Amino acid sequence: MDFFKIFFDTQTLLDTLLGTIWDVLPIAVLILVFQYLVIRRPLPHPRKILLGFIYVLLGLAFFLEGLEMALFPLGKLMAQQLSDPAFISGGTSTTPSELWTDYIWLLLFGASIGCASALAEPALIAVATKANQVSGGAISSWGLRIAVAIGAAMGATVGVLRIITGIPLHYLVIGAYVVVIIQTFFVPRLIIPLAYDSGGVTTSTVTVPVITALGLGLASTIPGRNPLMDGFGMIATTCLFPIITVMAYAQFSQWWSQRANNA
Repeated sequence: MDFFKIFFDTQTLLDTLLGTIWDVLPIAVLILVFQYLVIRRPLPHPRKILLGFIYVLLGLAFFLEGLEMALFPLGKLMAQQLSDPAFISGGTSTTPSELWTDYIWLLLFGASIGCASALAEPALIAVATKANQVSGGAISSWGLRIAVAIGAAMGATVGVLRIITGIPLHYLVIGAYVVVIIQTFFVPRLIIPLAYDSGGVTTSTVTVPVITALGLGLASTIPGRNPLMDGFGMIATTCLFPIITVMAYAQFSQWWSQRANNA
């Protein structure tokens, strides 16, 4: 009990667990209704499934509690420190800079955190593994993950730059989609669905909390920015650019293969 008192707020954790149960309950009810009323067959391995649901509930509860305790505060803290006028000017000024070039470390941090969180994304690992298996090894699992991570880094950097400069979000989204549409006509057809899915799986359990915390922290720190208007939107750019990089990876692989065959 002393351990839990030191490291956890028991009441908060219990509230989070109850909320998680309430959120997951409709999924369980839906599965049972279809299994027994539509398919009309008993549920295979009910003990394993029940144990799996318990693991899911506990994992989600601890994950959500961890977000509130660590990831959100850390993201906000890093945004505040890297955009602090004293840090940017080397301690010689307290006036916020209006030049985006003064925020190079902040842009590098955005790129790094976007790349690292994408590589650690469980959903992306699952998709990359299945793509490798289904393609018979033609699609490299690590190659796909690295391509997506580069795209996530680019998207996070663009999102940070948008908050710094105040560029309207729809300009960036429209521009990125124009690139995606043009690329779609020139890439192998087999890679198009995977590329489009790669953007979605990038922004999942690991990436979303980190990127959201960074965006809200920046919008709360940089003068003239509204956390509600400017703090959100980084998920959109982080989701879009992996589509571009995965299709670019497919185009490069196709060109390299043709070059090797010609040689």
